[in-house]
Amino acid sequence: MRRVSRIAVAGVATASLAVALSACGGSSTSASSGGSAKTKGIGLAYDIGGKGDQSFNDAAYAGFQKAETDLKMSGRDIEPQDGESDADKVQRLEQLAKSGYNPVIGVGFVYAPAVKEVAAKYPKVTFGIIDDEQDKAANVADMVFHEEQASYLAGVAAAKATKKNHIGFVGGVDIPLIHKFEAGYVQGAQSVNPKIKIEKQYLTQTPQEGGFSSPDKGKDAAEGQIEAGADVIYAAAGLSGQGVIQSAASHKVWAIGVDSDQYKQDALAKYKDYILTSATKDVAGAVYNLAKSVADGKPATGVVRASLATGGVGLADSNPAFKNNADLQAALKKAEAGIKDGSITVKTS
Repeated sequence: MRRVSRIAVAGVATASLAVALSACGGSSTSASSGGSAKTKGIGLAYDIGGKGDQSFNDAAYAGFQKAETDLKMSGRDIEPQDGESDADKVQRLEQLAKSGYNPVIGVGFVYAPAVKEVAAKYPKVTFGIIDDEQDKAANVADMVFHEEQASYLAGVAAAKATKKNHIGFVGGVDIPLIHKFEAGYVQGAQSVNPKIKIEKQYLTQTPQEGGFSSPDKGKDAAEGQIEAGADVIYAAAGLSGQGVIQSAASHKVWAIGVDSDQYKQDALAKYKDYILTSATKDVAGAVYNLAKSVADGKPATGVVRASLATGGVGLADSNPAFKNNADLQAALKKAEAGIKDGSITVKTS
């Protein structure tokens, strides 16, 4: 996996973080905990790409920060390592649970085996996992999303924005989760123009090969799709999506971001005029809500699924070029209504 330099998330005061390194990866403990790992609070273990990806992990971090601020909870968040194993993830979650953090949240489906193992050892601790619903343990909350619904809307937007009737999709890793993004996107685009041409590419077959953490791979994929004629490219690729956005901006074509509102991300500010919109999912809300449920003494467990109807997924409208396009907005409004009333069933594969 290729590690890249990251830009710190805006608003985080470095003076409030005590940085430490362990076998489980770099970690930070908030000042509110007094540096004591034994203080009860929220524990967060990041997915591949880590904090600073301007996408999936940063959305989780936003929820973590909100829990610290609004709920007055202490917190500890830990970064992944390059080329780590499931055993490393188990050790990381055990470290958080043993230290007294509750809830303990694994950010991403790669934590599924580790959550299953560690949750069984610590039945009084509430565990959360984002983007996976395999573990049905009594103390586990499976926080999942209808990504395909937001992606359908992204497809409608792409089909309305293209000038060449030719768009692209870049997936980070060739797995069922990312197939949902592709399926919704393709269906949404074809609902506008059944004959639209769609380029599709997955960066890697496994997460360990860097599909979610390699902007250079994303850039190369986007370059190929733009050369083929695509003028709108949607990336569902975590940190690798930054390369897609960079390439789109350099060629003055549209990019569609993912997970967070990437138009508003500081690290992507110089490219924002070419970020049409982003297909968002409220990872921040999922993290915060689980922390709040524990703080309230009523821990959430089982499958917690967010959708367009619940406001858990959607499209960002920060770019004025997107928000003020009346024809595009009318098409999106119609599509959103259809998904919510069930007249449009969005495919997941």
